[in-house]
Amino acid sequence: MDLALFFDAEVAEHAKLAQTLGPAVKAPFLRLCEICRKSLHGGGKLLFFGNGGSAADAQHLATEIVVRYKVNRRALPAIALTTDTSILTATANDFTFDDIYSRQIEALAQPGDVAIGISTSGKSPNVLKALAAARAAGAIAAGFSGRDGGAMVGQADPLIVIPSTVTARIQEMHILIGHMLCEAIESDFA
Repeated sequence: MDLALFFDAEVAEHAKLAQTLGPAVKAPFLRLCEICRKSLHGGGKLLFFGNGGSAADAQHLATEIVVRYKVNRRALPAIALTTDTSILTATANDFTFDDIYSRQIEALAQPGDVAIGISTSGKSPNVLKALAAARAAGAIAAGFSGRDGGAMVGQADPLIVIPSTVTARIQEMHILIGHMLCEAIESDFA
């Protein structure tokens, strides 16, 4: 492998995708920002969840909301449903892996909360089931996806779909959009 060529190609692919995001994600991003801000101002909370790298993104974004993103301000309520190994393993053992997030949503989500499912394919059964549980609880079911949005289309609204088939690039854009969401929220509470 020619590492110099590899480096240049990866950076170019990332930059090209970032430049195409505007038309694809601006409207749902703006709606998600407003929904999250309204929820937090009204005493609601944000619930993040996903699998693998998306689980790490859920934890990362929840942390930025609770602790701080760029400026010191009051702590805001956000939870990553990916972190409690006892709940995750008990649910997977006693029910199924598809229930690991929906059980937590059932227990924690209230009307006005925002549940944000993250799935690069849009096809993760446990994310889809949690989005349905969020809607049943009166929470807003939102999401981040990639490719064509998969089965999350129609299940999450707003849904931010990254127009790529490359998982790594989708994840990179998810964290970019996630950071933008954190800053937009923080600007209301700084």
